Amino acid sequence: MGAGHGGPLGSAYVARDTVVHRLPAHVALVAVVAFALVVVATPVRAAWAPAYAGYAVLVLGAAALARVPAGRLLRGLAVELPFVVFALLLPVVARGPRVEVLGLSLSESGLVAAGGLLAKATLSVLAATVLAATTTPQDLVRGMQRLRLPAVLVQILSFMVRYADVVAGELRRMRVARESRGFRGRGPGALKVVAGTAGALFVRSYERGERVHLAMLSRGGDGRLPAGPALAVPARTWLTGLALPLSAAALLAAGMLGA
Repeated sequence: MGAGHGGPLGSAYVARDTVVHRLPAHVALVAVVAFALVVVATPVRAAWAPAYAGYAVLVLGAAALARVPAGRLLRGLAVELPFVVFALLLPVVARGPRVEVLGLSLSESGLVAAGGLLAKATLSVLAATVLAATTTPQDLVRGMQRLRLPAVLVQILSFMVRYADVVAGELRRMRVARESRGFRGRGPGALKVVAGTAGALFVRSYERGERVHLAMLSRGGDGRLPAGPALAVPARTWLTGLALPLSAAALLAAGMLGA
């Protein structure tokens, strides 16, 4: 499956020996998806702020239990930037009653929607970051296979994990070749060279994929990952793994009863 923990993708993994790391991958996947569903199902109103605060305590508690560094969590939040930009625009473009904030006329409904979007996106990304930091890419793919996800999707993900470091190495060699010829990548004129590099990398990756596919077929491969016998997961392990979404669901139920 490649060197280390999956090349560039494996750099997200934080090697520790904790109860979170020891969870089976398919249990961890179910837990994170269930937690995200609970967060998304929570209404976006000021009265639900304590529930969102509780979700944050739960996911940060899981990160602390897994001993995931704070820097790793912050780097994981980088994927949230498009949502942040969209949320910042919502109070400006949304209609409805307006309120003055720092001299700006902002929509009240837009502020509520923006706050809800940021809260839900941040909590979901944090949970996914903890999952990536405590489960190797190879185990995640096997967990998806164990959960009976579509075989084509699992195969695509397994090839991505297996050959991401190969493609990254190819890109590094191409960059070294450019720089050895005096390329420095400054100014608009560099875009043509960068575009040519991207096209060449795509062609090389596609051709390599065809060769690997034919080699696998010639050896009787069917795209499935080799796996041992599927051992039954004890109920205690499931309860441990689902503690996060079950606690979040309890907060949601408590909020609904108190509404």
